[in-house]
Order: sequence, then C-alpha cells, then structure tokens
Amino acid sequence: MLAVLASSPLLTIFLVVAFGALLGAVRFGPIRFGAAGALFVGLAVGALDPRLGQGLGLVQSLGLALFVYTVGLAAGTSFFRDLRTQGKMMGLAVVVLVLTAVAAIAVGRVLGLDVALQAGAFAGALTSTPALAAATAVTGSTTPAVGYSLGYPVGVIVTIVIVALTVGRRWPAAKDPAAGDPITATTLQVERAAMMRDIPGWSEQSVRFSYLARGDRQRVVVPGEELLPGDRVVVVGQPEAIDRAEAHLGHRIESHLADDRSIVAFRRFLVSDPSVAGRTIHELNVPDRFGGVITRVIRADSELLATDDVVLELGDRVVAVVPRGQMDAVSDYFGDSVRKISEFDALSIGVGMALGLLLGLVTVPLPGGNSFALGAAAGPLVVGLLLGRLERTGPLVWGLPHAANLTIRQLGLLLFLAAVGLSSGQAFASQAFSMTGLKVIGFATMIVLVAAVLFLAAVRLSGFSAQRSSGALAGLVGQPAILAYATSRSTDPRIDAGYAPLFALGMIVKILLITVLAS
Repeated sequence: MLAVLASSPLLTIFLVVAFGALLGAVRFGPIRFGAAGALFVGLAVGALDPRLGQGLGLVQSLGLALFVYTVGLAAGTSFFRDLRTQGKMMGLAVVVLVLTAVAAIAVGRVLGLDVALQAGAFAGALTSTPALAAATAVTGSTTPAVGYSLGYPVGVIVTIVIVALTVGRRWPAAKDPAAGDPITATTLQVERAAMMRDIPGWSEQSVRFSYLARGDRQRVVVPGEELLPGDRVVVVGQPEAIDRAEAHLGHRIESHLADDRSIVAFRRFLVSDPSVAGRTIHELNVPDRFGGVITRVIRADSELLATDDVVLELGDRVVAVVPRGQMDAVSDYFGDSVRKISEFDALSIGVGMALGLLLGLVTVPLPGGNSFALGAAAGPLVVGLLLGRLERTGPLVWGLPHAANLTIRQLGLLLFLAAVGLSSGQAFASQAFSMTGLKVIGFATMIVLVAAVLFLAAVRLSGFSAQRSSGALAGLVGQPAILAYATSRSTDPRIDAGYAPLFALGMIVKILLITVLAS
C-alpha cells in the first residue's frame, strides 16, 4: 500500500484531505480542528515513509497562493474601511504582535530551541498557515511544520478558554456602544409637510424611503421630493432611525403599503451580471433607470441598508422596490441567475494570482547580508487586498461570488496543509514525543498567553467592549473555530465586526514577523 501511495502523490494528498476532513469535523469539547485536520493526518501518514513527502512543493505553493489571494479579495473593501473606523484597535494589534515576537525570541533562547522550531511554534500558536509557509521558505527545512503542529492545538485551546472568560463580560466601553437592531420597514402617516432633505436620517442615509401613497395613487418615492400631509410612506432603517423620522413626519400606522403589490412591488434580485458588480448603489441610478429604489443589500448572512456608497458584489441580493411593470427589466439588469453566479471569471483570477506571485518574487536586501521577499504567502494576499478594494478595473471584476470564494479558499488551504503534513511527517515523528516537544508546547503556550493578555488589556483601556475585543482576539489569532465559539456564547454583532479587520491585518504582520524571526 505504501508503494502505491508513494507512486501516486495526488492519490496520497486527496486521501489525506478526505481523512483530514473527518478528523476536522470531530469535536473535542468546544474545539474542532477544521481544515487543520489535514495537517495532522498528513503528519501521521508522512511519518510512515519518507517517499510520501517528496516532490510536493508545487502543490504547497499553489494551495497557499489560492488561499491567501481569496482571503485578500474578500477582505479588501472592509480592511481599508476599517483602517478608519477601527484603526486604533488595529494599531494596538500590531504593537502586541511585535512585543509577542520579541518575547518569543527571548524565551526561545532560554529554552535552547532551534530557530526553525521557534518560528513554526510561533505560527502554530497564532494559527497562521501563511506564516508557516514563510518560516519554511526562510529556513529551507520542514522543521517549522513540527513546531506548528505542536503549537496549533495549544493556540486554539488556550484562546478559546480566554474568550470564554471574556465574551460575556460587561466592562466600561463608552466609545463602543452596542450595534443597532436589525433593519425593518414601517409605514408612516405624514402629518406635516417636509422636504426629504430635512427629515432626520435622510442626509446621513440612516433611513431609506420606498412606497408612497398619495390619495388613491400608489407609486415609488422620488428622491428629494416633498412629502405632504395625508401621504403614507414606507421608511426603511433600524428602529431608532425610524423613530426619529416618525417624530418629524407624523405617526406609524398598522396597515403596510408593501402588502399591496398591484402597482408597486418589491423583490430580491441576485447580482450575477459582472457589469453591475463593483459599482455603487449611486452609480446604478435605479430611480432614473427604472423609477424604483434599492432599500437593502443582503450579503452572505448580513443585511445592509442600501446607502449610496455601498458597492455591490457578485452574489449580493438587492431588495428593490419598483413599478410592477419594470420587474422583468430589473431582473435582466442585475442578472438574477443562480447558475451564472456559480461561475467565476478565469481571466481576472489568473491575472490577480499572477500579479500576487510576481510581487512575492521581489526581493528586498536587508542589513547583514539577509534579504526579504513576500513570497507565495504574502504576495497574493497583498494583491488580493488591493484588488478587493478596487472591486473592478474597466471590464475586469476582481471580486469572486461569495460561494466560489469560500470554495476555492477551502480547497487551497486543504491542499497546502495536506502537502505540508506529508513532507514534515518524518521530522515530526523524530521530535514531537521528546523533551524538545514538551519545550515547544510550553513555548507555544507562552506565546498565546502573552499575545492575548497584552491585547485584551490594551483594547479594554482604549474603550472597546468585551464583545468586540473577543472577536478581535479571535481575528488576531486567526482561527475561525475561536470566532464560532465566541458567537455561540453571544449574538452581539460587535464580535464579527472585531474579527474581520484583525484577521487580514494579523495575517500580514505575522508573515513579516516570522520572516524576521526565522532569519
């Protein structure tokens, strides 16, 4: 059997992926290893025969590049927006990671650990697969994977315990109030004439108006028009914003205009046409084009109010209120095709990946005769972030449909971890169950404790809530299982809001620090 596996590397890799998926689905208390199951199965299989780990460099690089590029595409828009809204927390995360790396160097020397083991354990304790790739590239050995495999479960377990102690707490957070309630739609009876620009929330775009009934006639609101006494109008927004608009206009009524779809109707349309993706709500000009209005955008599991600056992505579902006769035209405009949304533009992903890999090849000389390159771990990630922010360049739409992005990302991660496990199995077997292995476990525990304690202390003193801090810590460590555990303990949306910016930022910073640490 081993001879068959050695003669067919692809067969071996996909067997490791399959059994790794089974291991990753098993719960150990609140913990699941997820994609990392492929690494542990790969280590076990690779330890059986050295031939099983040979010639897998291309698979490793391909899987890693696909993973980090798709992460960058998905995070691009929110990453650069969060630089403005959560910049302080992101700055604190960078400082904490740098201090943790300094502590790792000092403790590693005291313990007498090999530099490659230190780098791998650092990547594992902070669950950063791209950082493992950077450590492997810099050291030129498979030893970092041994440190990673020992440090990874430590990082997940210790962080989950810390999040369990943090996520439900209520410490002072005046600068970080709880997020508003979900978006709703309410019909108001207008008692006082008002220009739309004077209605609270209109200029700030915290409310949207859709249906208007004046006398016996029903139509779509024209942006900027004057509302008259006796009008009935549908306002969309969070309850607090609707309350402010109600106080200015009149009072709410039980009958809902949206229940009557004989003249004006609303529907969710799937954005599958590339010519629409990458454009803002304002650029679509739906009021002039179709006599309608977009009120909400549903992206993955989130619902957004359709403000003018929201950029549509392939796979979004937009809620549009339009005259009934325009329904087919609006459907054609957005594409509204489930089949088409399952496809992706091979040209854009090919160009984007090539640009990322080219950037990864650029070498920067460093003092002492060393050099630095982003490599396949960070080059595609940086390019993905930039292209994700751009959304489109001329006819090229850089973004991928959400489902396609997640599929490619998961496949790339599984291929990389399976190949790393197979190529590192021999080294793992020789060092894991030894005094060196115990030292690595203690080293990894120190790393995650230092990072978590410093970060939580810093964000609490800076006025961030326990919920946002817990999500941010999950992002700093970079393990979705930790985020899943946090959200299972609390439904506060600040958890997800804290996770997203720290995940991409932490990945970049850890790659850079690992490069220095491994050198």
